[in-house]
Amino acid sequence: MPVWQALYEELGDEGFEPITVALDRADDVRPFIERSGATHPSLVDSDHRLAELYHISNVPTLIWIDERGRICRPHDAQFGTDTFAAYTGKQSGPYLEMLRRWVRDGTGALPADEVRRLSPAPTPETQLARAERALAWHLHQVGREAAAQRHFHRAGELAPLDWTIRRGSMPLLGENPFGPAFFELAKQGKTEYAMEAITPTRSAAKS
Repeated sequence: MPVWQALYEELGDEGFEPITVALDRADDVRPFIERSGATHPSLVDSDHRLAELYHISNVPTLIWIDERGRICRPHDAQFGTDTFAAYTGKQSGPYLEMLRRWVRDGTGALPADEVRRLSPAPTPETQLARAERALAWHLHQVGREAAAQRHFHRAGELAPLDWTIRRGSMPLLGENPFGPAFFELAKQGKTEYAMEAITPTRSAAKS
């Protein structure tokens, strides 16, 4: 997204480097990455390894990691623009200002024990859902579409509020991730990250 490139140009000399990761098929997102002209790392994770390692269940998700590799703020479903503010009730401005303060003076970093508290381990059902999704992705890659679809559906049943699984599977099931299937999914809700309760973006949007 252009906002991360702009922040990189603004804060790069102060040590800030955004790394954007798309949990999509490479062919679907490569045109967007190439058109963006991003000079920061822009990666594609079709295998959802990042989602598994960081227990990501929704996108966009932002994670702050310092120069020592320590997570300073765990996964937080925030936005770089106000494109969806009317839908989400969140504004990007307060979050981006928090990010700038963290880069410049360290404000906003959480203690390690607080990061652990706000990063609960995945449930057994979620772990099984991710295994089903991984198997489905493998079957899709080797051309066994009928079997892949069964396992994609099973993954969604096990983790019905995990959008990285359910929305991420839509293109592979022949559904438009921005179409009616997505809006039906949105009515069902999504997993709320613990960080969302302490990041002041919703209250700013309502004030």
